[in-house]
Amino acid sequence: MAETGTKKKILLEFEKPLAEIYDKIAELETLAREQNLNLDKEISEMKERAAVTERKTFQSLSPSQIVQVARHQLRPSTLDYIRLIFTDFVELKGDRLFGDDPAIVGGLAFLAQQPVAIIGHQKGHDTRENIYRNFGMPQPEGYRKALRIMRTAEKFGFPLITLIDTPGAFPGLGAEERGQAEAIAHNLLEMSQLQTPILSIVTGEGGSGGALGIAVANKVLMLAYAVYSVISPEACGSILWRNAAQAETAASALKITAPDLLKLKIIDGIIPEPQGGAHNNHEAAAQNLRQEIEKFLAEYKTKATAEITAERYDKFRQMGFFKTAVDNIY
Repeated sequence: MAETGTKKKILLEFEKPLAEIYDKIAELETLAREQNLNLDKEISEMKERAAVTERKTFQSLSPSQIVQVARHQLRPSTLDYIRLIFTDFVELKGDRLFGDDPAIVGGLAFLAQQPVAIIGHQKGHDTRENIYRNFGMPQPEGYRKALRIMRTAEKFGFPLITLIDTPGAFPGLGAEERGQAEAIAHNLLEMSQLQTPILSIVTGEGGSGGALGIAVANKVLMLAYAVYSVISPEACGSILWRNAAQAETAASALKITAPDLLKLKIIDGIIPEPQGGAHNNHEAAAQNLRQEIEKFLAEYKTKATAEITAERYDKFRQMGFFKTAVDNIY
């Protein structure tokens, strides 16, 4: 962790060259304060040097480094984005079957004068909060709570916004006993037919069915340093090479970054992030999201329901490709 003035930065492994610069800035700021010296020029030069170094670093990130950014402890969560983008948010809890799941949050809110429904995975920014939120890994009741909110959105004609940030659905025994796979599958079916426009944004990790359970949308966007994959690089490395240390190789092979997924037509667009990633400037990241959400709401405001559902169904049916071969029959 580096510190500049009162601002602390949690640096990732590949950002460690920045630590020396930030430490020097902190030393100059302390010296100026304690000795009553004017070191504004020197501090400004060091901050510019840090900005240039950071910009160059983030322009050439590998897929495995982007995974680190997507998982950053201080990356904005769903509740952060709700606070910064929407007003009059009313959270809805519980699935009316078993209980509430803090790993998924959702409810109703306004964006300007437009009422919307919001659902998103919720991680924590520290250990205590992450334990409470189960590190953003939902239980079946989380997906059933999400389905309640989806049906409420459909009933009142509210557009649905979902924010994706999960390593995957929780694979514990209790979750399986309560129907984890069924809950996710049910959501996929219901979202494919939901009669209201849906926008999904991958804000951090988009992991496996745990992500897809709230991501069957008319448009799927990703933040520039988010990732979206059927499996984590570590799990992929463990399965294919019997070695989780092969995560870097797996991350490159999986094509999990936003540019790769845009080329493959899995997503529909990339939302830029502030320099150094969304975790360095929550407000700027939220403003970028808000612009895309407003654009989506304007685009779908006049579309007919039948057109909206047909478009969503066709979008997912057209993903990927396959070849067929007829074997000789003797």
